[in-house]
Amino acid sequence: MPAPCSAPRASAPHLHLKIPFTRPSIGVAEVRAVTRALRERHIGGNGPISKRVQQRIAQITGSPHALLTPNATQAMELLMIALNIGPGDEVILPSFSFVSMANAVLTRGATPVFCEIDAGTLNMDPADVARRLSKRTKMVMPVHYGGIAADLDALTRLCDDTGAFLFEDAAQGIGATWRGQPLGTIAPAGCLSFHETKNLTSGEGGALLIRDTDLFHRAEIVQEKGTNRSAFLRGEVDKYTWVDRGGSYVVADLLAALLEVQIERREELQRRRMDVWKVYYEGFADLERSGAVARPVVPEHAGHNAHIFFLIAESHALQRKILAHLKSKDIAATFHFQPLHSSPFALKNLPGVTRDLPHTDRAALQLVRLPLYSGLSRKDARRVVAETVAAVAS
Repeated sequence: MPAPCSAPRASAPHLHLKIPFTRPSIGVAEVRAVTRALRERHIGGNGPISKRVQQRIAQITGSPHALLTPNATQAMELLMIALNIGPGDEVILPSFSFVSMANAVLTRGATPVFCEIDAGTLNMDPADVARRLSKRTKMVMPVHYGGIAADLDALTRLCDDTGAFLFEDAAQGIGATWRGQPLGTIAPAGCLSFHETKNLTSGEGGALLIRDTDLFHRAEIVQEKGTNRSAFLRGEVDKYTWVDRGGSYVVADLLAALLEVQIERREELQRRRMDVWKVYYEGFADLERSGAVARPVVPEHAGHNAHIFFLIAESHALQRKILAHLKSKDIAATFHFQPLHSSPFALKNLPGVTRDLPHTDRAALQLVRLPLYSGLSRKDARRVVAETVAAVAS
C-alpha cells in the first residue's frame, strides 16, 4: 500500500538570534589564569594574586592606594567604618542610584539624604546637593552614571567649603575620566565594581581607591577583620592581632586571577564597547531631532567608557512601547534604577525623606537601556537601532 502523501512543509520564517542585554567576555586566557591559581593552591583571600592585582589597579588608575573588595557595596561600607560614620551623620546621595549606596549608609546607622539628578547626564545635581547640606552632612556620594562623570568641580568646591567627605561611586566608571583623570581618584576616595555586567569583570568584585596614606592604613585594618595582618605580612610587626573595628572585605585569589587577565585586556574590551556606543549614538540622531527620544549627554570634560547606552523616551508610554517591541524581536533591553526616595522601604522607614525629585521620577519612567557589551557586533547594534526606530514609528 503506498504511503499517504504528505502536505509540503512550509518553510520556517527567518529568525534572528537573540541579542542579550549583557555578556561578559571570558576567553582562554581567563580560563588558564583561574586554572593556574587552582593548581598553585592560590584560592584564599588577600593572597599573592590579590596583592598583585591591587598594585595593578593603583597603577592604571593613578591612585596612591587600592584595596580589592568583594564588591563595590562593601568598598563603601569599609570606608564608612574607616571614617567612623554612624548615628547622627547624614550622607547625601542621588535617589536615582542602586540601593547598595543607601544600604551601606543605613548599615552604619547614618541617614541617607536623597538628592536630585541633572536631566541630561542623570548624575547628581550639585545645586540640589547645596540645598541639602547641613551640619550633620558627613559625606557626599555622587554616582558616575553610565561611566559619564558627575560635575566633580562643583562637588569638590561644595565639600571643601563644608568639610563633607567626597566619595565617588565609580562602580560603572573603570576607564572613564574627568579632565583626563580616572574616575574614582579625583575625590579623596572612590570605588570601582567588577560585577559581571561591568566593563572589566571578576564575576563579583570591587575596589576601594584612597588618596590619603593614613586613611588607607586604617582601611586595610578594617578590610582584614580589624587586625594589623597587612602590616605583619609586610614585615612591619612581628605578629598580628585585633587592633580596631573591622570586617571581612577581602577577595579570593581565584577571582583576582580572572580580574588580572581582564585588566590586561582592558584596551581591547574598551575599544569594542566604544564601537557599539558610537553606532547607537549616531544611529539615534534623527530620532532625537524628532523629539521622540533624548540621547546621553557627555559633558565637555568627561571621557566616558561606553558602559551604558540609554535613551530617554518622550513619555512613559513610549518607553513601554519600545521595550515591548524589542522584546518581541528577541532583543533584551530594560529600564534602570527605580527611585529610592519613593521605594516601599523609604516610604515606610524614612518619613523625612524628600518626595519631590521630578528629574529622578522622569528617568525611571522614561529611560531605555540598550544591549551593550564588548562582544556585540556592529551589525547587531545596527539591528537594535533599526528595531528601536521601528518601535517609535509604529
